[in-house]
Amino acid sequence: MRFDSGAYQGIGAVTRVVVEADGGSRGNPGPAGYGAVVFDTDHRTVLAERHASIGRATNNVAEYRGLIAGLTAAAELGADEAEVRMDSKLVVEQMSGRWKIKHPDMIPLAAEARALAAKFTRVVYTWVPRAQNSYADRLANEAMDAVAGIATAGAGFPVGSAQPVDTQRVTEDPVVSEPVTSEPATGTAPGWTGAVGIPTRLLLLRHGQTPLSVERRYSGRGNPPLTEFGRDQAAAAALRMGARGGIAAVVSSPLGRARETATAAADALNLPVTVHEGLIETDFGAWEGLTFVEAAERDPELHRRWLGDTSVRPPGGESFDEVRERIAGVRDDLVDEYGGANVLVVTHVTPIKTFLRFALDSGPSLLFRLHLDLASLSIAEFYPDGGSSVRLVNDTSHL
Repeated sequence: MRFDSGAYQGIGAVTRVVVEADGGSRGNPGPAGYGAVVFDTDHRTVLAERHASIGRATNNVAEYRGLIAGLTAAAELGADEAEVRMDSKLVVEQMSGRWKIKHPDMIPLAAEARALAAKFTRVVYTWVPRAQNSYADRLANEAMDAVAGIATAGAGFPVGSAQPVDTQRVTEDPVVSEPVTSEPATGTAPGWTGAVGIPTRLLLLRHGQTPLSVERRYSGRGNPPLTEFGRDQAAAAALRMGARGGIAAVVSSPLGRARETATAAADALNLPVTVHEGLIETDFGAWEGLTFVEAAERDPELHRRWLGDTSVRPPGGESFDEVRERIAGVRDDLVDEYGGANVLVVTHVTPIKTFLRFALDSGPSLLFRLHLDLASLSIAEFYPDGGSSVRLVNDTSHL
């Protein structure tokens, strides 16, 4: 269903206009819509309105569609100059040329917006707080309500509607105590870490208990099922994820114990499970199913070297250096696919430790010194400028 209000109000000869645009998605991705309004330079006279539902899409796609609609309306009015005001830092910084555009969904939209902007003598982009973008925000909400069949109340926000979840806006993450913010680039990094931009947040969930984990045996490429207690752990983690919300995707290791844990969370979030083969656990080779002591007795010299050298492979297995290379590729895939979003990643102890190594820029000793409980949650963030941070490690408060 599409609603596009294109009527112009008070049209006259215009040279400079103010464009305010917004977009949102209830679910990210989910039912999405955009809104745009063109004001005269007095910022009181409305010259044009546009809003439309766009089906299932992400917040960022909806934001770009709002920008495109606003620029189109301004061009049709014959404006020569436009000031674009949006509360999407991502769109403002990308269109201003300060941030790179990597996500494949964003590239054609940004190109379309730039082609429209080239028709003007001058276009400037300004980030504004959400409260200063309320007109376009209301239009976007009306578009999302239209596809959901929700009635609106006058010029206010829709009755009974929730505001769209938007990773470009300040949000409160229930699993940490501090608000997650990202200020617009101003030449100075917004945080003391120096990282700039909207991070891709990986919520790293270890799978629940299996028979091998009960007996503390090496469990790599084998496929033991979850125990009854492990299923309870998965259910508890799912309850936490469902209450948290704001998660764009659930990505899992191909192994059954991870997929079962991921499915519980995905069901709570009403999302599908995407399997990434690179998230599989380390291949322990001939040590699979052995305890630490049994592996040390079987190959004493090799086992000793393996504990101190990440390039050493178990017999017939995979070294931690090889795991590191594999997980680097997974990290890049996730950032490219879900840039700026929250992603639940359900995997195993070594991949999670490796993600945390990348985020902390730490050495290999972390692999041997960091303990991660079954069904524990850790959070790592990766920024578009290459920065990274760790927000949470081995949290089991949901168990």
